[in-house]
Amino acid sequence: MSADDGFGVHYDTDDDYLDAEVEDDDTAGLLAEEADSLRPAELPYQVLKEDEIRRRMEDEIGQLSALLCLSNSEASILLRHSNWDAYKLQDSWFTNESELRHRVGLSATDNPTAAAAANQSDCRICFDSFSPDSFNSAACGHQFCRDCWRQYFATSVNGGPGTLNLRCPEPSCTIAVTEDLINKIADEIDRKRYQKYLLRSYVEENRKLKWCPAAGCEHAVQFAAAAGDPNYDVSCLCSHAFCWNCCEEPHRPVNCITVKNWIAKNDLESANENWKKAYTKPCPNCSKPIEKNAGCMRMKCAAPCNYQFCWLCLQNWDVHGYGGCNQYQPPEDSTLPQLRAELQRYQHYYDRWAANEKSRQIAAKDLAEVRGLDESGDTKLFIEAWEQIVECRRVLKWTYAYGFYVVGGRKEFFEYLQGQAYTCLERLHGCAEKGMKRFVSDGRIRDDDGDGEYVSFRIKLLELTKLSKTYFENLVAALENGLAGDIDGGSRGGASSGDSGLGRRVGLKDRRRSGRVVVNEEEYPKLERLGLLKARRSRLS
Repeated sequence: MSADDGFGVHYDTDDDYLDAEVEDDDTAGLLAEEADSLRPAELPYQVLKEDEIRRRMEDEIGQLSALLCLSNSEASILLRHSNWDAYKLQDSWFTNESELRHRVGLSATDNPTAAAAANQSDCRICFDSFSPDSFNSAACGHQFCRDCWRQYFATSVNGGPGTLNLRCPEPSCTIAVTEDLINKIADEIDRKRYQKYLLRSYVEENRKLKWCPAAGCEHAVQFAAAAGDPNYDVSCLCSHAFCWNCCEEPHRPVNCITVKNWIAKNDLESANENWKKAYTKPCPNCSKPIEKNAGCMRMKCAAPCNYQFCWLCLQNWDVHGYGGCNQYQPPEDSTLPQLRAELQRYQHYYDRWAANEKSRQIAAKDLAEVRGLDESGDTKLFIEAWEQIVECRRVLKWTYAYGFYVVGGRKEFFEYLQGQAYTCLERLHGCAEKGMKRFVSDGRIRDDDGDGEYVSFRIKLLELTKLSKTYFENLVAALENGLAGDIDGGSRGGASSGDSGLGRRVGLKDRRRSGRVVVNEEEYPKLERLGLLKARRSRLS
């Protein structure tokens, strides 16, 4: 078979990924870059377990208590009413202490009610008589028997987190019930539930913390992005990755508003049954149904048909090649109703969004298989390549949601960058899949062939992994810059405050030099040899 990839390179066999020539003088540099890429990056967030969350909460309470000369219970009440913002609380405290005390339900230092109730013998709820040591009160001094206090608190705890704002049972009293009194009179089960609500308050009302949204996970994430860096992608200890800003799945480089609109659009179209997921498609040659069970978009029908085509646009692969079909082509029929044309346009972007998600899921299974291989030899190389594929599939998926909303003159530049990244990723994915089939068996990598085929494959995989990293860095940087001019010119400050962030995940770290994302001049021979550089390469220089 002879296939034109659309970028000036021709391959003559199905082994085109493995048989392209590789220059030996690139090997040493690629190996050094491989080692550099495996170094861990500093993360802008920290995942906290329950014990760590509780320790931090108690430390903040203790610090404020010492600063303002208050009990820990009073400091806890003040922090909750300030959304656990100690600086905001201190401003309010030193501006008007008495007004703040009244607002949160802390009594003044001198309380005449307490003295008046000292000789009380009847409970103000059940009206039974008790000895003086059987009564308890909040700071207001309103005395109630221990059983009534216990029942009052149990009823409040059953009502949910509102028990954190519990006030004195006296109808006209607004004094808060502190944690000291609760610990003194409540049952153990109710005390534990109160502590649970308090911990939830510390996370949910704290602007620096969020719970991991994965089902059953009890970890929280503390996020601290650098100024001007819209990096919101985080990964919990439970392996669940999400956008810290909107709690959806990571969607770099698309901002959270676009993701929200896209998800709402998908839900609407699904509810109206105006679209369908294309998990099976008929072969364009023989019409047999085909299910996609591999990652790249190059499909081959079963014998005797053996027809090869693009999964996305169904075009003959001899014509289609690796040039990509990322550009939306409006229907030629000018009489087509506008609603139908818009539906077709949406279907174009949705099909590619869904297809890349399925490819990502398949690649994630292959990554899990690679991670289970014997750790000797080139296992790290295989892992790095598959991690790159999984992450790039996720990014490419969300660029189709971005493309659905992009309009005007920016569209051509966007589709150019997206097409470059798409082409390189398809080559990398195909190379990795063929390498898995050819060189992986019995839980190990077979790198002992005598004809040098594995060496050629290894260098090819290294090159494609590195190049896909470069192209996706360019694509991500351009989208986060709002497609404001060429990717290596102009300001990098165009990302909106709602942008989702850089996950600093494998292969997608920023390569910034004086505010530019660049492709080095020495990389051009590799790009041309692999068919990944168009004549318009000035955009990437």
